[in-house]
Amino acid sequence: MSPLSRSLLVVIFLATSWGAAAREPGSKAPPAYNPPPESSRFIAAPGVEAAQKHCLACHSADYVSTQPPHMPAAFWQNEVAKMRNAYGAHLSDDDAKAVTDYLVTTYTEPSAGRR
Repeated sequence: MSPLSRSLLVVIFLATSWGAAAREPGSKAPPAYNPPPESSRFIAAPGVEAAQKHCLACHSADYVSTQPPHMPAAFWQNEVAKMRNAYGAHLSDDDAKAVTDYLVTTYTEPSAGRR
């Protein structure tokens, strides 16, 4: 057995031992979580595909529709930047611009048909 194989076996043994020790005897796995059904959808408008592709990967459309109504463009720019920088959303600069443009255009106009 090679030294690398022995090292891997030790790591696997320790990992499984630590995992077993971390659980209390008789403890159960946490219950399964079923999220509530969607109650909102993105407003159909130019750019909705970008929002659906990138935003719905992490959260529901409810997150957008429950933001304060008619926020200025800077609000949406900061939200998209936060999703990228703080939460690690994988958006290229072009995709971030497309999502931001959609949110600004669709969710800042009083006549946008929100709610």
